[in-house]
Amino acid sequence: MASFKDNTKETFLGLIESAQEWWADFTQFLQETWPLLILLLAILMGIWWYADPPPPRHVLMATGSPGSSNELLGKRYAEFFAKKGITLELVATNGAQENIDRLADRKDDLQAAFVQAGVVHTSGVTGVESLGVIAYDPVWFFYRGSELKEKDFQGFDSKFQYFLSKKISIGIEGSGTYAQATKILKLSGYEPGPSFLKLPPDQAIQAIQKGEIDGVFIVDTYYSQNVQALLNDPNLQIGTFGRAEAYVKLIPYLRILNVPEGAFDLKRNFPSSDMKLLATTTNLLIDDRMHPAIQFLFLEAAKEINGKASFFAARGEFPSFKNTMLPESSVAIHYEKNSYPFLVAYLPFWLAELVNRLVFILLPFLVISYPLLQALPGYRTRRMQNKINRLYSDLKGFEQELLTNFDLSLRDEYLKRLDVLEYQALTIQVSRRLASDCYALRTSIDYVRNCLNRGVQPYQINETSVALATQVINKMEPPV
Repeated sequence: MASFKDNTKETFLGLIESAQEWWADFTQFLQETWPLLILLLAILMGIWWYADPPPPRHVLMATGSPGSSNELLGKRYAEFFAKKGITLELVATNGAQENIDRLADRKDDLQAAFVQAGVVHTSGVTGVESLGVIAYDPVWFFYRGSELKEKDFQGFDSKFQYFLSKKISIGIEGSGTYAQATKILKLSGYEPGPSFLKLPPDQAIQAIQKGEIDGVFIVDTYYSQNVQALLNDPNLQIGTFGRAEAYVKLIPYLRILNVPEGAFDLKRNFPSSDMKLLATTTNLLIDDRMHPAIQFLFLEAAKEINGKASFFAARGEFPSFKNTMLPESSVAIHYEKNSYPFLVAYLPFWLAELVNRLVFILLPFLVISYPLLQALPGYRTRRMQNKINRLYSDLKGFEQELLTNFDLSLRDEYLKRLDVLEYQALTIQVSRRLASDCYALRTSIDYVRNCLNRGVQPYQINETSVALATQVINKMEPPV
């Protein structure tokens, strides 16, 4: 009885032999079927290339008004794309409404845009999808004078009544600031009156710093130059509406941002107490026809640029796929679950995308085509048999040549030609089932060689000799 070690060794050797036989059969299959495989692959690649062309090298993206924080963010995205070999051209627009309209226009070449949540109505919008939320945009209200408490902003009869008779900038119409400010004011019971000014951000900041107006609404990121200029002005206070949770319930896209006491300026202890800011979000919207590879690139840019820890966001918080303005792209859903393709970390974007596309087309092709071609009735058998038949044909042609033009002085040359023919028969690759046919071919070649090596050559017998031999045979036959 064999030991366990011997049994294990035999099993292992058996597996190796089986793998070697399979590999030999597979390589032989490739050698035999490569013309058909190339033809099928060419057809498949042509269909694939037409149905799913490679990603474009030039993409248009709307950022918003010139000088806005979205424009600065767009420049960082463009730098990221440039490293990947893609040109991201930034397009200045008049704001979110224009961005949405252009994305929804099937004739417009614009493919992506930053859009602030709550600025435009998305009901009825088609052809536009979301790649997620990428940033917080706090709703800031700065005012001049002594500090007011949260309760002062909650009722029409509170001290906020004072500001209704003062000059307050609520942003230009169509801007995110105007949309958020008017929505919050109306929800609180205030109707913007004639003293509410519609100034662009830069003019509003200059006006409040000079004392020309008493308050200013601005919706922008914490790191924007406009917000930092207001935060660093010791003559200004931040107003915050109380009941933040109620606003979030009534305006679902709003978020609550917690600001600890002294977080903006410890020396000034600004703010003087913990506060809650309301914030909207910036969404990355795209034309739903955008190439999936470019969508992945946008998501990777968002992860690298917006995914870092910031004043209000934790590391990895963005891109976020919760509470998006519009339905998520299928690519965003895939990215949320599986992240970015592995090869991009090690190869240039265009090469990684090409390899990724080829892998997804070649592997299924091989998995399907190999057993399919193997299963074709008699396909491989006919190909192998044709190889043997061609050598039989060459051998028969050689014998016909000997019958018509035999020259005894060229016998050595004839034998060399037979040696070449036998070598071809030796090197032909056939399945085990046709091995007998291959040996029969070699036997036939050897028979012709033996005929050449005989003392009397059958190829030298002339017609007279044939006639005499026939007469002798006839005389030897018994009478009927």
